[in-house]
Amino acid sequence: MKLMIGLGSCGIAAGGLKVKDAFSAMLKDNPGVNLVLSETGCMGMCFKEPMIELIDDEGFGTVYGGVTPEIAREIFEKHVLGGTPAEEYVVMRRDGTGPEANFITKQQRIVLSRCGRINPESLDEAIAMGAYKGLEKALKTMTPAEVIEEVLASGLKGRGGAGFPTGLKWKFAAAPVADQKYIICNADEGDPGAFMDRSVLEGDPHSVIEGLAIGGYAIGATKGYIYARAEYPIAIKRLQIAIKQAEERGFLGDNIMGTGFSFRLQIKQGAGAFVCGEETALIASIEGQRGMPRIRPPFPATKGLFGKPSNINNVETLANIGWIILNGAEKFAAIGTEKSKGTKVFALAGKVKNGGLVEIPIGATIKDVVFGIGGGTSSGKPFKAVQMGGPSGGCIPADLADTIIDYDTLAATGAIMGSGGMIVMDEDNCMVDIARFFLNFTQSESCGKCTFCKIGTKRMLEILERITKGEGEEGDIEKLEVLADQIKRNALCGLGQTAPNPVLTTLRYFRHEYEAHIRDKKCPAHQCKPLIKFEIDPDKCVGCTVCSKKCPVNAISGSLKSPHVIDQSKCIKCGTCVTACRFGAISVD
Repeated sequence: MKLMIGLGSCGIAAGGLKVKDAFSAMLKDNPGVNLVLSETGCMGMCFKEPMIELIDDEGFGTVYGGVTPEIAREIFEKHVLGGTPAEEYVVMRRDGTGPEANFITKQQRIVLSRCGRINPESLDEAIAMGAYKGLEKALKTMTPAEVIEEVLASGLKGRGGAGFPTGLKWKFAAAPVADQKYIICNADEGDPGAFMDRSVLEGDPHSVIEGLAIGGYAIGATKGYIYARAEYPIAIKRLQIAIKQAEERGFLGDNIMGTGFSFRLQIKQGAGAFVCGEETALIASIEGQRGMPRIRPPFPATKGLFGKPSNINNVETLANIGWIILNGAEKFAAIGTEKSKGTKVFALAGKVKNGGLVEIPIGATIKDVVFGIGGGTSSGKPFKAVQMGGPSGGCIPADLADTIIDYDTLAATGAIMGSGGMIVMDEDNCMVDIARFFLNFTQSESCGKCTFCKIGTKRMLEILERITKGEGEEGDIEKLEVLADQIKRNALCGLGQTAPNPVLTTLRYFRHEYEAHIRDKKCPAHQCKPLIKFEIDPDKCVGCTVCSKKCPVNAISGSLKSPHVIDQSKCIKCGTCVTACRFGAISVD
């Protein structure tokens, strides 16, 4: 029997290491038990972490969620020693049954097929599930041009946000003749609420290494870089282990598999600048310069890293490559829509019941993900909108929940596919404040090189901050639209060109909320503190004094069994009184 413990970032944060220690201690106390203790990456069900999977001698897995050291002991006694699953903690079984099985069965996993199933620090386990077989097929049976044509035929588009055809990008990089070429993995994931790339690197680093090696062979690159932000220490550690293992086994290095092709990989840790997710800024950072975008042309395919032809793909794009080469372009192209092929990984987060890592066939709807997999809102309140594409994306309202998830359809809504962030919001979210939040992020992350991005986003942010404080004026909406248009048309790189998207989409679908803030000085969602007021209904207040005792700033006064009042000059709008009141006497206006 084998025990897999989910020790991705989410699992560790939820207490996975304590669970591992508990099982280790029990095994020490029961030396005769035939149980192999191992670890894996994120299983996807982040909402059920810490998670473990018990795999019996026939290979059947039972997945448990919400495991604590105490629950671990119950599972050990019942399942490991007694042979009977502890049903009250089972979330799913590998035959597709179980209370939370829909979360996995409604997905279609290619990129995530090994995540949560293998020990990411075991090359043998990765090989047993198909790792490096695509590389072997490419090197031994295909020419570089044939590899590129296969990727082109698959219809794979870049999963980093722009959605440019990967095969075409490789074709451009293959064309120039040079003494040195580079292929780079962009693992500088920085979108708020996004954790797709981190989870793939933590759970299956060999899929990305294989994709880089195949890409290097295809374009004629003998050296590759993985640019990963330093805030991903677990991912970087497992990448370092995987690269060393691949070198020792002959999947990296000189004369790979005796084919004459040589390829080496190096990790470059980024300092966390969001702008370094842009290709030319990333290249500058690897070169040791300040991460700032460059004017294009020349494009990286002709003059990239150290002035040499270079190709950059993100983590998810590269993780698809080995599967495509091994299984064929036709099989990949059979998934998805006419213009958008394959699957897409999303980080499902925000106010959603079942948050986690989701991989769906392109062509599924927003409703399929939010409700079919995510289980609806965590609050139980009406679904209001979903933010897609991170700070570069847009907010899609609930009445467009049947929108198909593909590159063209999402673009028509004003949002973008992006790298795969999907943040769910309910009726308590203020869309003006959401726009302010994302614009504040992009404004802070602007490198400052071009005026339209540096100054334009600052002016937009100032307007949004005034509106959320109740200081909005007639004409502010029009100013936002003018500034957004100028920034989109004139900013140097993708960060600036897409920064206005959250504002434009919230204006498009929730204009009435902006108008309420400006004209009525009201926040319909009751989230902008300067625009809300807590009041006690004297007819409902029984004078129990609970609210006054709970108030952190002593803003509530009144005698026992008499109606209380709130001193508005002291109230900090924290809402503690509303939660404390058992009689529904406190309202938010």
